Amino acid sequence: MRRSIVSVRTARLLLLSSFTIVAALSCAASVKPTEAEAVSATLDSDHDGLSDALEQSLLLRFAPAFQVDPHDCAGLPTLFLPEKLDPIATAQDGTIYGQATPHAIPGVAGQLVELRYFHLWTTDCGRFGHALDTEHVSVLIRLSPADNNADGWRALYWYAAAHENTMCDASQITRASTLASETTGASVWISRGKHASFLRKELCRHGCGGDTCDNMRVLVVPQIVNLGEPSFPMNGATWTASSQWPLATKLGRSDFSPALLSRLEQHPSSDIVWVNPSRRPAQATIAVSGTTADALALSSRRTDTAISLAGSATGSALGTTYNKVTHSLERSAQGTGNFLHGRPRKSKPVPAHSDPH
Repeated sequence: MRRSIVSVRTARLLLLSSFTIVAALSCAASVKPTEAEAVSATLDSDHDGLSDALEQSLLLRFAPAFQVDPHDCAGLPTLFLPEKLDPIATAQDGTIYGQATPHAIPGVAGQLVELRYFHLWTTDCGRFGHALDTEHVSVLIRLSPADNNADGWRALYWYAAAHENTMCDASQITRASTLASETTGASVWISRGKHASFLRKELCRHGCGGDTCDNMRVLVVPQIVNLGEPSFPMNGATWTASSQWPLATKLGRSDFSPALLSRLEQHPSSDIVWVNPSRRPAQATIAVSGTTADALALSSRRTDTAISLAGSATGSALGTTYNKVTHSLERSAQGTGNFLHGRPRKSKPVPAHSDPH
């Protein structure tokens, strides 16, 4: 009898222990996802002080609407294999690469982040083409001290790179309010073959004559891949440091210097401003006569010319100004050509009634 009582008690204890273990495991299982989410929310893979989750959310929120030519000779922006020292293309699928990096401007309160969007191509197949084309646009965004939530971010400025650091540099900068893109991405036109970025379609024809933005369509972007910082690449983007292209330099350089922003603020709020206006006369010359020594010598006499775009009305004025410059340069180039080839200059006939003395 005593043995049977002991057996029953033992069975009850074992059963109670089993329930306790199951309950503990269930509780642990319910806690683990929450802990994982907390770790994910604070993970900072590129060590720049911004969590991976915040960077990706901002990159998605302000992603531009890229306009591309469906018949571009390089296809679409390219996806590259991860964990490679040099860029190796794997698919022309429209992938956009991004970067989110902290920024600071003296006298500007709040948290600033510079977002860059790279459309990378296997080749620049336009005039003076080359392998591996690295092009981008960027936006400077701000979270004011009064806003402590993700919805409080606002874009301040947009920048579009077009033939950076060349004689044909036609990069532009403007206020986000000018493009009505303070809370969303701006529309960006990518020229066919050359892949320069423009904040308005009509600006596309104002470089050195090699850019066209006709018959465009919106690029379907399958993914935005975060590149991280140059010293701490993310998502296997080790190929950003390759000497085959200048991507590492672009990742480590801001597009929003205090000097550039100060110059922009001197223009009306409706203007899109050329980043390097002093190169505009030379570009007009090149567009007319091709890249010749005579054309470049001619352009050197007309420097420091600033041209900006202020809405559609000024867009027309910009086109008129550009046409006047190119027409004047055509006449000058023609005169120079006549002189070099020994052709006499035509003189105006003297009226019969006039006295030459």
